[in-house]
Amino acid sequence: MSATVSPIRHGGDLLAAVRRYGRPADDWLDLSTGINPDGYAVPALPAQVWQRLPQDDDGLAELAAVACGAPHALPVAGSQAAIRTLPALLRPGRVGVAALGYSEYAPAFAAAGHAVVPLDEADFARPGLADALDHLVVVNPNNPTARVLPAATLLHWHAAVSARGGTLLVDEAFIDGLPGHSVAAHSGMDGLVVLRSIGKFYGLAGIRCGFVLAQPALLAALRARLGHWTVSGPAREVARLALADHAWRQATLVRLQACGARLAALLDRHGLPSVMHPLFCWVPHHDAAALHHKLGQRGVWTRYFDAAGGCPPSLRLGLPPEQPHAWQRLDAALAAVTA
Repeated sequence: MSATVSPIRHGGDLLAAVRRYGRPADDWLDLSTGINPDGYAVPALPAQVWQRLPQDDDGLAELAAVACGAPHALPVAGSQAAIRTLPALLRPGRVGVAALGYSEYAPAFAAAGHAVVPLDEADFARPGLADALDHLVVVNPNNPTARVLPAATLLHWHAAVSARGGTLLVDEAFIDGLPGHSVAAHSGMDGLVVLRSIGKFYGLAGIRCGFVLAQPALLAALRARLGHWTVSGPAREVARLALADHAWRQATLVRLQACGARLAALLDRHGLPSVMHPLFCWVPHHDAAALHHKLGQRGVWTRYFDAAGGCPPSLRLGLPPEQPHAWQRLDAALAAVTA
């Protein structure tokens, strides 16, 4: 287990690259997030969704539950709203959080009075990981390492913590690309909370809409804490349209899996072996900081991670948009920095 917790950092900070390198924003290939660059096309929305207050009984919760394969769902303003609120609803205790992972969890649990136990990547290979913990947070697939755990392992850990009155929180923000690993169907059990997002797979991060899947009593407590109108009317309308478009979802799943494999093959061809997720590739590399800088000099913005969780420094590269010049630009930049 690690001794330190990573600070809060996120991708998508293109303006920082603009300031650092003096290149205008429209002259960048921004690969710093794991968001689908060719996301769901939002149509014109009816005027009333802008003019009326959001309606909590508009069917979005039921539609989300069906889409996620869960018994119950609560729409929230992105996973962030739940991450900052849920820890205060759980009994304070020792909570395991990956040292190299989404960096919002550790400070949120610490602020709610929990003792955060940073976990190395190797810890997630231990069947007894949950034995000494009151709560456990697992991002599955993990961001950025793309580690994927089978549902059976997660349910084993859930049984361990829930037997002591604890909770397993599974963040499935990236699960849409690998749907067979979801534990959403089990989220009606006590002590299991699943977070889902339409920001990544659907490419709709800007509408700030996600879903908490859990048993009804916890969802009611969370709803009471968050208050009314946490998800805007236009965001709810867009989410309903996207979740109901099954044909788009199936076609996008096939396309993203092909694009992820293409990105991994491109990196490998330039001597940068990676771990692939359909939406991004993770590249552990001893000289990752220099690669990040050299790519930045060429207008390719990536996400850099310091060594943490028993892993070396690394880069995460999201998918280029499905435009030939974007892939060609990345190919040329990789050739230059790895020559």
